[in-house]
Amino acid sequence: MRIAFLAAPEGVEQVELTDPWQAAVDAGHEPVLVSTKSGEIQAFDHLDKADTFPVDEVVGETSAGSFDGLVLPGGVANPDFLRMDDKAVAFVKDFFDQGRPVAAICHAPWTLVEADVVRGRTLTSWPSLRTDIRNAGGTWVDEQVKVCEGGPNRLITSRKPDDLKAFCETYLAEFAKTGAKTGAEAGG
Repeated sequence: MRIAFLAAPEGVEQVELTDPWQAAVDAGHEPVLVSTKSGEIQAFDHLDKADTFPVDEVVGETSAGSFDGLVLPGGVANPDFLRMDDKAVAFVKDFFDQGRPVAAICHAPWTLVEADVVRGRTLTSWPSLRTDIRNAGGTWVDEQVKVCEGGPNRLITSRKPDDLKAFCETYLAEFAKTGAKTGAEAGG
């Protein structure tokens, strides 16, 4: 599977990018770093700068149709930057419109709220987002990982870095279910 990892130029929580990325690589998939600008993104370890990572593709120059799924890492600033970028929001919404799976962890559901794709869905997140999710028409639950099939696609969410092991195992299993379907539909 070809999996998009969407991150802003600055502010992604490094472990929420690197652990799911490595899980995809270990499973034989192709992770692709997508951002709003070319060059590199600056990751963070909480509030401290961490490593930088090269951007593979830029929103507006790529499409959801070229991926089997989307992973949205968190970090407080990352989804806040993304939800202010119309092309990033449209990119995320397109995965839902096409029925492709999306996995989001920690603060990442802020971008989902902005894309207006949580209405009628059940998801989890960092606890401070629960009111935003409820106000956007979603149901918030406090669970390590939540899979919601009550919409056009599979939505996999987790609360925090401590949930990464379960998040990675679950998103890969759920993407595989849909990836086989979308691959077959694409003639592959």
